[in-house]
Amino acid sequence: MSLFITSLNSGSNGNCYYVGNEKEAILVDAGISCREIEIRMKRLGLLIQKVKAVFVSHEHHDHIKGIPGLAKKYQLPIYITDATKRQGRLSLQQHLVMSFSAHEPIFIGDLVITPFPKLHDASDPYSFTVACQQIKVGVFTDIGMACPHVIKYFQQCHAAFLESNYDEVMLDQGNYPYFLKTRIRGGMGHLSNAQALNLFTTYKPAFMSHLFLSHLSKNNNCPNLVQDLFNGHAGGVKMIVASRYVETEVYQINYVQKPDPIIRFKSPPAKQLAFSFV
Repeated sequence: MSLFITSLNSGSNGNCYYVGNEKEAILVDAGISCREIEIRMKRLGLLIQKVKAVFVSHEHHDHIKGIPGLAKKYQLPIYITDATKRQGRLSLQQHLVMSFSAHEPIFIGDLVITPFPKLHDASDPYSFTVACQQIKVGVFTDIGMACPHVIKYFQQCHAAFLESNYDEVMLDQGNYPYFLKTRIRGGMGHLSNAQALNLFTTYKPAFMSHLFLSHLSKNNNCPNLVQDLFNGHAGGVKMIVASRYVETEVYQINYVQKPDPIIRFKSPPAKQLAFSFV
């Protein structure tokens, strides 16, 4: 069985990521309108009826804008922590509100969703992995730094949405006020291109096949810069820059056997190789 994944939108103007198999799917965040989600999924040939739930990473507007309308229209369960719901001031029908706990898997059909805490300036921020049988996809955005949780789960993924938010020089030379620059790069904000690349090159599993470079800043980054940077270190991984304006293609993620470790033996001294026929 395969997983099919796409970014419906990625950026400070709205985030929404689709992960599903042939039968069911989930969304991670819905920071664009219900109508826009419907339009983009239709263009991709994806049926919104396959979406069985939405998982909410945190309460910032670019991650929750479309949730009330989407939940109400399709009666979708919304997996969200109490703190995130409270801080986001989301008005949801109570029977649609589902809670979750760190590292405890949630089963939706054949999909297994595992939430884990991350560092970000929100009330109770989480990221998620989505697995189906032996295939696993991770959503790693809005991350201040690569904490041990992020590293642990990144190493398990066949594909990932990884934040590459800003170029350090562009941020330094840009017109953002000092407090905002400090917030972005202060360890509870966002990952820079260099930080994301370091996470990828240091902890990429041998079986990773696709990487979506996500949540690029409009003012402090450049899609071509990110594409070129990661292409130079891809090592066979397909690099996709997720747009803040349109959906990406749908990519099929298949199981790739993790290669067995190569065990090297030292050759014994020559005298030990002699055979005795006495």
